[in-house]
Amino acid sequence: MNIGKIPLAQGVDRVVDWLTDALGPFFNFISTFVQSIIDTSVDVLGFGPPIVLILLLTLLAFYTNKWPLALFTFIGLLLIDNLGYWDAMIQTLALVLASVLITVILGIPLGILASQSKWLRNILMPILDFMQTMPGFVYLIPAILFFGIGVVPGIVASVIFAIAPAIRMTSLGIQEVPKDLIEASDAFGSTRGQKIMKVQLPLAMPTIMAGINQSIMLSLSMVVMASLVGAPGLGAEVYRAVSQIKVGEGFEAGLAIVIIAIILDRISQKLRTPAFESIVKGKWIYSLVIVLFLGGYTVTSLLNAELKGSENASIGAQVDYKIVGIDPGSGVMSRTQEAMDQYGLSDDWTLQEGSSAAMGAELKKAYDRKEPIVITGWTPHWMFGKFDLKYLDDPKGVYGESEDIHTLVRKGLKEDLPGAEKVLNQFYWETSDMESVMKDIEEGMGSKEAAIKWIEANKSKVDQWVNDAEKGNGENITLVYVAWESEVASTNVIAEVLRMQGYEPVLRQVEIGPMYAAIASGKADAMVAAWLPTTSKAYYDKYKEDFVDLGPNLKGTRLGLVVPAYVEIDSIEDLRVE
Repeated sequence: MNIGKIPLAQGVDRVVDWLTDALGPFFNFISTFVQSIIDTSVDVLGFGPPIVLILLLTLLAFYTNKWPLALFTFIGLLLIDNLGYWDAMIQTLALVLASVLITVILGIPLGILASQSKWLRNILMPILDFMQTMPGFVYLIPAILFFGIGVVPGIVASVIFAIAPAIRMTSLGIQEVPKDLIEASDAFGSTRGQKIMKVQLPLAMPTIMAGINQSIMLSLSMVVMASLVGAPGLGAEVYRAVSQIKVGEGFEAGLAIVIIAIILDRISQKLRTPAFESIVKGKWIYSLVIVLFLGGYTVTSLLNAELKGSENASIGAQVDYKIVGIDPGSGVMSRTQEAMDQYGLSDDWTLQEGSSAAMGAELKKAYDRKEPIVITGWTPHWMFGKFDLKYLDDPKGVYGESEDIHTLVRKGLKEDLPGAEKVLNQFYWETSDMESVMKDIEEGMGSKEAAIKWIEANKSKVDQWVNDAEKGNGENITLVYVAWESEVASTNVIAEVLRMQGYEPVLRQVEIGPMYAAIASGKADAMVAAWLPTTSKAYYDKYKEDFVDLGPNLKGTRLGLVVPAYVEIDSIEDLRVE
């Protein structure tokens, strides 16, 4: 059947764009409000030496679960502190607690309403099915556009992902209250409100708490995904370890997440029936915990407000002393961290980790509103064609001179697939060529379609790549790439050229560290994404004995800090806090 594709993606994009424009101030308010809550919560949880919070959580674990969990909590938290993940653990704990609080505030009332109304329940349940089965990554996309990057979109995605159990279990628990008890309360003349508050909710509480427990675990499972949009914490540590192939550090950060998950799981399961309820009523213990937290929250909020009030309108203050970066394994991030050290910015500025897509979304959002922003940038990139941007001068030369992008192949490829190796060896194009493909992809064209469009418009250049290269016979050739716009463009173009030559290219998207490891180990055949001599230096030096460098496929790239042209600074030195 020759039926055109339903423009579902375009329709969703239009709705998101409309919401971003129409409700921009509302989203900004929510973002600022939630961010202030998280910042203050981190300050409260991190107040004083780590031993203070360790002892408090140990005592809470002892009260709810007796000594086995208390001992595990004490040793586990000491281990996290010893491994150097205490600050990351605090940030993760603040993210999870904020997500769960919002989930409870929204989920419990919705569950109560669903239990009382069949038509509402019939509407909610399919929506909850959709929310639970949709991959959590998908929620991050609109969350970036609505709330920028950082912890706020992570919390929003976590709430959407984790709220379903709270609603379902609340509704289920209330519906399972025995009918004779409901009839008895009706016989005594109870109003609907009295019946819910005094009969149904108390009897449904075990089921409701089970739902909240599930929500806590689901929120915690989102911490790694949230790191893709710049949320700090243990998830960011795991993401960094994956992208840089640091197995040991990844295990340490993962172990810290497991410890926190076990502690939160066991404590939340016993909140209703603590082990020492007969000695000290739970309401007094929990009230004390709430009072301590709210007291610390009030004090730190006042201090933060006082500090913010003393700031001037410098570029740093306007962007909250944040440089928006990409994934932690990239060379531009390590160079930027070095630049921050060289220019004396490290004490005041923060390099926000995330992804290339998240950075692009944040740039678009700021540019449309003519707000200042500082990002890590590189050329070629579609954003220089779409926005009026400028590099900040680098007097100290931290970012170095221009770079080249090299093609690397596994050892033995020339012998196994000589025709494919020759095409890869002869592959070379200009910055304008790559940016043309990138621009088409960014404007909505599929990666494969954009590559084919460029190939058809540049047949003479492609003929030079395939000159004297022997044709394939359907052999597979695996190309790996990292999901940067430049690498998506180049990899798809060379893949389509190889397909024209009779090969069957298989594209694998990975992080930058695994990309090099795959070529060096022979698990992949080639990549066209080695930025040298600085960006990928660490990976290149580590694996250079195990692959073949075919030389540059593009020359004249550039790295640096980038701002919109309307931002009135010209040098990295202008970012210094006087």
